[in-house]
Amino acid sequence: MSKSAAILTSVLASLTIIASPLCAGQSSTLPAVPEKVIIDTDIGDDIDDAFALALALRSPELQIIGITTTFGDAETRAKLVDRFLAEVGRPDIPVAAGAPTASRGTFTQRRYAEGGHDAKPSHPDAVAFVLEQIRRYPGQVTLIAIGPLMNVGAAIDKDAATFRKLKRVVMMGGSIKRGYGDLGFGPPRPPQPEWNILNDIPSAQKLFASGVPLFVMPLDSTQLKLDEVKRTFLFSQGTPLTDSLTLLYHQWGQETPTLFDPMTIAFLVNPALCPVQPMRIRVDEKGFTRADLSSPSAPNAQVCLDSGPDSFFHFLLPRLVP
Repeated sequence: MSKSAAILTSVLASLTIIASPLCAGQSSTLPAVPEKVIIDTDIGDDIDDAFALALALRSPELQIIGITTTFGDAETRAKLVDRFLAEVGRPDIPVAAGAPTASRGTFTQRRYAEGGHDAKPSHPDAVAFVLEQIRRYPGQVTLIAIGPLMNVGAAIDKDAATFRKLKRVVMMGGSIKRGYGDLGFGPPRPPQPEWNILNDIPSAQKLFASGVPLFVMPLDSTQLKLDEVKRTFLFSQGTPLTDSLTLLYHQWGQETPTLFDPMTIAFLVNPALCPVQPMRIRVDEKGFTRADLSSPSAPNAQVCLDSGPDSFFHFLLPRLVP
């Protein structure tokens, strides 16, 4: 055996150990009733949305009652979800599309969305779908918001009373103490307007003022790098799920993904992975999410400011492989 082959064999063997459920820090018992969730996503630009969806599909603690798409060409994003769900054997999950909007992003995975044979010719309206599910299951639905908040703001505008009957919203968004590129070592980088907030500031302001229990995973706790060793392990599995992720990764066209969005799913399944603290957050006119430490007002969010990358990936990898 060559030296390079021996090294790869050793790496894959060590990651197989990492992926063992005994090493994952997961509970051996599942909740009696899975938590009903709707995932609102801008899948198709960055790659982390696909990983979040994959993690949710591999988490029996969650019952995905629907997936809604938001931002830009939301209809084609819905077609991407159609294909992904079909290829992993879950075409039963309803998919709804938000209204089209202007987009500054790049739909990197459009070829995947348009290249399959499983896409539906059209999709129901995302806002109407979300409100319908809340009415059907008042106090039971968790909305997972991992994209710009157009659908969220529109739902609040259309029927704020129904929106308040959500169990909670868990979102990836904001930047409290750390900006993009601040991984907890090296020179600190100050907070910045984060993408999901910045692309619809009024909707973000409405959400933080809505009174719905809100759990926030900002840049501070979500800059989690899927390095080459982990990618090699994951993409070599050859399952429908990992093959779909591999194809989407290559269409994304960059090297090392930052898995911002999957932390929302990880938090729902194992809250210890991203401990939260109560805070009063104000979204200003430039899209900054500012912690109002001087205000006597009650907290409007539970915010996770730190997470452990090792613990996160010990959780993630066993979920995504057989």
